[in-house]
Amino acid sequence: MPSEEQDRLPVLPGTLDLIVLRSLFTMGPQHAYAIATRLQQVSEDLLQLNQGTLYPALVRLEQGGRIKGVWRRTESNREAKFYSITKAGEKALADETVRWRRMSNLVEKLLSEET
Repeated sequence: MPSEEQDRLPVLPGTLDLIVLRSLFTMGPQHAYAIATRLQQVSEDLLQLNQGTLYPALVRLEQGGRIKGVWRRTESNREAKFYSITKAGEKALADETVRWRRMSNLVEKLLSEET
């Protein structure tokens, strides 16, 4: 029987930014731990992001103007950087969603073809 580790899915190249943008669009401003926790919950533990994966993506998105970070206190009174999606991020999310759906539909079509 496969272990839980084997069942987890790797983040496909080019999808992490899309996933993070969608999460912030849906949930509003969040800190990194909340983003990672939410993605793990939504994926039913198939996707687990560690700091080495998530933080570079947040930095890249912030430097690209797709998200904006502001330091605030969490509910547990800790300082954390809360990220929110920008207008440029919303446009990128819309564009990348269309591109991803086209690509995933193409892959599904190719996989379902009889050879």
